[in-house]
Amino acid sequence: MKNISIENIRQKYQALLPYLHEKARRIWAATEVVAYGRGGIAAVCAATGLSNKTVDQGLKDLKNNLLDDGRIRKKGAGRKKITSQQKGLLSTLEFLIEPSTRGDPENTLKWLCKSLRNIAKDLQIKGFKISYRTVGSELKKLGFSLQANKKTKEGKYHKDRDAQFHYINDSVIAMHRKGQPTISVDTKKKENIGEFKNSGQELCPKGKPIEVNGHDFPDKKLGKAIPYGIYDIGRNKGWVSVGISADTAEFSVNAIRSWWYWMGKKEYKQAKELLITADCGGSNSAKGKLWKKELQKFSNETDLEIHVRHFPPGTSKWNKIEHRMFSYISKNWRGKPLINRETVVNLIGNTRTEKGLKIRAMLDENVYELGKKVSKKEMESISLEPDAFHPDWNYVIRPQIPIVIV
Repeated sequence: MKNISIENIRQKYQALLPYLHEKARRIWAATEVVAYGRGGIAAVCAATGLSNKTVDQGLKDLKNNLLDDGRIRKKGAGRKKITSQQKGLLSTLEFLIEPSTRGDPENTLKWLCKSLRNIAKDLQIKGFKISYRTVGSELKKLGFSLQANKKTKEGKYHKDRDAQFHYINDSVIAMHRKGQPTISVDTKKKENIGEFKNSGQELCPKGKPIEVNGHDFPDKKLGKAIPYGIYDIGRNKGWVSVGISADTAEFSVNAIRSWWYWMGKKEYKQAKELLITADCGGSNSAKGKLWKKELQKFSNETDLEIHVRHFPPGTSKWNKIEHRMFSYISKNWRGKPLINRETVVNLIGNTRTEKGLKIRAMLDENVYELGKKVSKKEMESISLEPDAFHPDWNYVIRPQIPIVIV
């Protein structure tokens, strides 16, 4: 047996260490053991700090001639992902951030209004072992950012904003547990129809970009496209009615009606209720009388109890349709001129995502009158029941039993 100098082994190891990856370290250690013979394993482990298991693996690699197979570790070896180590972590994380998520309808990036440390603390309370840095890494994988740019800056902060977010979230969860449909609705940005520049880039032969008009004045004949969207929160499916007239409450409720008869009714055959989350303004305004009147008509037609939850003023980007559907539509048609109505409908209908989002689109050629008034008597006839919490934002409209005259 040769004399073994632990110090000599240590010096060689320290000199080579910067140039050795994991597999090379154990192979080198194995060759030293073979060179020294008996007592070599103990000496090499003492000099290098490598474990007996690592050195034994190196000896097996040498014996089986696994020196240049291109793999450093065995398939599946190494530290497991934290989401694999702790079952349910990812789904719990997504659940915790749901009420605090917002997004830009022109961009798939999402934002949070909750700090990483607070999220990590909530996860730890639920029994998970995770640091705020790891929370940040997992959120990046989900497409989130904690910073918002200037375009997404909001208006005045309402004192009940966060409470309303949680109220909406709890309402959605309660409806899902009952197997009832929940939808997020809104009007997407109006688009000029014709050979107009559309933001973004499209692959074309070099030096031959798609030529469009040099101005953005609307074409009087083609007009504008008004996409009103319905996003099924539970099924990750969408519907868009492309209007050509005006963005009124009649138009928005007719879009919901179209979604119900073409998609919703088939998905929810036992539905008795429908939850709608909507902005506080626009054609589906919380103060809109015509909106409520048209919802009553829809409720009577379908025998559905309509629950409505409005987002507080200035917080439209928290509405799920903005970053779960509209952003992908914008991404899909970037760089493509919306030359006619059929192009708009087809580009919307062909929008898909990796998470399985599917959208149907249809042209709504009805003419909707602006400025329609609803009388006090008509308002009083609506079966509207305000919720106890913020009745101006939360209410239910129940179907009316038709009066039979004998």
